[in-house]
Amino acid sequence: MGIDDLDMTRTAYDAVAHSYTEILRDELSHKPLDRRLLDTFADMVSAEGGTRVLDAGCGPGRISEYLHGHGLTTIGIDVSPNMIDIARRGYPALQFDVGSILDVNLADGSVEGVLAWYSIIHTPPKLLTVVFAEFWRVLAPGGLLLLSFQVGDARVRLEHAYGHAVAYDVYRLSPEKILNLLCKRGFRVAIRLVRPPIGSELQPQAYILARK
Repeated sequence: MGIDDLDMTRTAYDAVAHSYTEILRDELSHKPLDRRLLDTFADMVSAEGGTRVLDAGCGPGRISEYLHGHGLTTIGIDVSPNMIDIARRGYPALQFDVGSILDVNLADGSVEGVLAWYSIIHTPPKLLTVVFAEFWRVLAPGGLLLLSFQVGDARVRLEHAYGHAVAYDVYRLSPEKILNLLCKRGFRVAIRLVRPPIGSELQPQAYILARK
């Protein structure tokens, strides 16, 4: 994500932060498969003695809180200061910081899990190698990475979202291309799943669980 992309994404999510939080507050309640994947991720991290997970692109913190409920210590980062403010107010016991997935402010090997829940979708595909290198760097040996994203192969400019006029890009991504990038980085893929769209979704949704 170049400077322009980063600024565009930050500005858009600052604008929609409160509406986004309200609209998606109970989203997991009607997505049982998503919950099971998050449960599996949390259980696998815990089963090997892991406790620390980076929620990379945490938004208002709802997924961090979900993982915290499974006994994990979460560190949430997001480019949007407004999202981080909402997360801190909503879940004061958890850690949230403004930060970018292109340059994660964590030490090498300092977490046992990385969750990127629909947070790589605003990164230009040519920069995903940088993102995956950062995820690899902060993960401890054997650590787990869980990605989710919309399936496709196109850049979509959004000009209205969550009730606001905005201007930012969303990238539909090919699971095969993401798998290839992960394998080149050295990840071993454990789960690769694509499901049809449900509710207001327009594209199939992809989930990849991989191990360092």
